[in-house]
Amino acid sequence: MTRIAALHGAVNLAQGYPDFEPPPELTAAAKRALDGGYNQYSITWGARELRDAIARRAKAFNGIDADPESNLVVTCGSTEAMMAAMLSLINEGDEAVIFEPFYENYGPDAIVSGARPRYVRMAWPDWTVDEEALKAAFTDQTKVLILNTPNNPTGKVFTRDELRTIADLCADHDVVAVTDEIYEHIVFDRARHVSLATIGDMSERTITINGLSKTYSATGWRIGWAIAPKTLASAMRRTHDFLTVGAPHPLQIAAVAALSLPESYYADLARSYQAKRDVFVRGLRDAGLDCRPPGGAYYVIADFDRFPFEDDWAFAMYLVERLRVAVVPGSSFYGDPVDGRRYVRFMFSKRDETLREAIERLRDLRDVR
Repeated sequence: MTRIAALHGAVNLAQGYPDFEPPPELTAAAKRALDGGYNQYSITWGARELRDAIARRAKAFNGIDADPESNLVVTCGSTEAMMAAMLSLINEGDEAVIFEPFYENYGPDAIVSGARPRYVRMAWPDWTVDEEALKAAFTDQTKVLILNTPNNPTGKVFTRDELRTIADLCADHDVVAVTDEIYEHIVFDRARHVSLATIGDMSERTITINGLSKTYSATGWRIGWAIAPKTLASAMRRTHDFLTVGAPHPLQIAAVAALSLPESYYADLARSYQAKRDVFVRGLRDAGLDCRPPGGAYYVIADFDRFPFEDDWAFAMYLVERLRVAVVPGSSFYGDPVDGRRYVRFMFSKRDETLREAIERLRDLRDVR
């Protein structure tokens, strides 16, 4: 969709990257690192300075205790961290429980690793999870559960009660949870992100994945990490070594500056995104789309059922070709594409003027009958 957006001069609300720069502290630190002797390989599982900074931040914000020497793996983005985790855990014939709609890599990650995905539907419009359906997804072959909170594409923030239910099921079935928490600081309406690893004894069976991309508006840096029990971290280190050897060394050093930003940075980040969310959701509704304000992250799933389009691809192509606004078809986020055929996903990690332009273009939807 990014390529198609470029062809049509569209406002790109498809791929999840901002049109503004990272905090200046990060880019300044990167420039220093390039001149500071960090241009060769780091230790494959991450520069010690960065692992120390990740451990400090995980303890202060998430309440997770992590030994930089035994519990941390630095990767080429959180995407590689997820793949390394799955390849380290899965044997052919295992099963992976995945909440649906899901970030589009999770299903393929499971399949490439040799696992059979078992999807648990989050129900439109509030993305609730049916507890009985979740229980039914666990079998004797279940090896991992993949959790993304705050969630892409729905914006759902899992509550402590929901996490406790997940924790109990993982413990009962001896399942490892792999949690993608990259949107942890982008939460709204005074919500608080809770890491699954802090629930009960889940620290012993959780791989917590994070990275620079979303919190620090640096999606091109490809610096991610995983926090895991020693045995799982050791397995991930070996897998990661064969996948990519290591993340960019100078950017790892610069990432220390990101993790050292004051708490005011994170409060301002959440406030800024909440303001964008409110304006954008109002604009989508004014255009005739059915959507709910997300609880976190920077995506909105919209139902276009009132408009006369055959499916999500037809609607997405109309938006990009005629209105010059690019979105992602909802079928991308479902195991069975048919289940997403009445939805599209918008993202709002853009400058205010970019969002205003997109809203203005979408007003023409009101004339579609």
